[in-house]
Amino acid sequence: MESIKSSKRPAIEKGKNDDSARSFKFKWRWEYFLIFLLVLEVGIFGSLNSRFFNPVVLMGSITDFMPICIISLFVTFVMITGGIDIQAGSIVGLTSISIGLLWSEAGVNIWLALLIGIGIGALCGLLSGTLIATTDVQPMVITLGGSFLFSGIAVGITSLSSVESYKGISGFPDHFMNLFRGTIGGISKQVILFLLLIVISYILLHKTQYGRKIFLIGVNRNTAEYSGIKSSSIIASTYVLSGIAAAIAGIVLTAYLGTAKADFGKELTLPIITAVVLGGTSNYGGKGNVLGTALASLVIGIMRFGLSMSGLNTQYLDIPVGMLLIAALILRSFIDGGLIAKTVKKVFKKNKEHFS
Repeated sequence: MESIKSSKRPAIEKGKNDDSARSFKFKWRWEYFLIFLLVLEVGIFGSLNSRFFNPVVLMGSITDFMPICIISLFVTFVMITGGIDIQAGSIVGLTSISIGLLWSEAGVNIWLALLIGIGIGALCGLLSGTLIATTDVQPMVITLGGSFLFSGIAVGITSLSSVESYKGISGFPDHFMNLFRGTIGGISKQVILFLLLIVISYILLHKTQYGRKIFLIGVNRNTAEYSGIKSSSIIASTYVLSGIAAAIAGIVLTAYLGTAKADFGKELTLPIITAVVLGGTSNYGGKGNVLGTALASLVIGIMRFGLSMSGLNTQYLDIPVGMLLIAALILRSFIDGGLIAKTVKKVFKKNKEHFS
């Protein structure tokens, strides 16, 4: 009996060792590549211009592209359902000018104007989201129409007032402008807001039943409906969240710059979509990660700022962002298709045979 037990013990111990080895097996995540890309950017741009490493300059650069970071978090929700939102930039401008006009022309308290601005963003998202959820029209077509509609409304209400559109509205109270200016403990107030929104969006998408429904709808909407999920209301709600995020970005821009303008956000569409796709969200739906989007938005923001510091004309900053979007889609297709994994295995196998 003792010999039988002793003969079984090594096999059991070997099984345990195998299990522990498997448990410590490295698992590749797309976020690791984004972190590498971010560090690489900082190193390259810092070597090209030593001012890039200045904490004040670097923190100031981050605040310049914070609207992209904020909006992209919740556009992730939209794209996981299989949709797309290219109207967020127009909602930024509409929110900004609406707040300015409510405060300057209608005499509304600035804090009430902010709440109304957020409500406007939510209504814009609800309009497009409802149409997308209840019709067979492609989300890109509806949100493209929404982009033209909301930017047109922003320009229209500006022309009806005594404000000249190219000048915008300024002279806001100091307590409002200080809302997103300056730092707390050395960290920009906008960055603090961004971190807070990361936590909120992460919990909402990855830790709640609502988030699981979003993923299921993205994988297969029919299956989700057979499971008792009201897909129409969930899909519409993601566009509402995206609209609210765009409104918050409009408030941040207005307070930070001290000016309300109808054309705020017109250049944000491409960077936002790029951040979501680069962050690992599938353009077919069903797959995405808030943390990936957050990292990708920082990668894009640092790229734009670093290139401008290196002397590239701001008119051409969309070119590298577009190239990054195409490269990200190609790389993700290789990863999803298993091509990179197969190549790595072949390389390791050849090296193993060579050294053995």
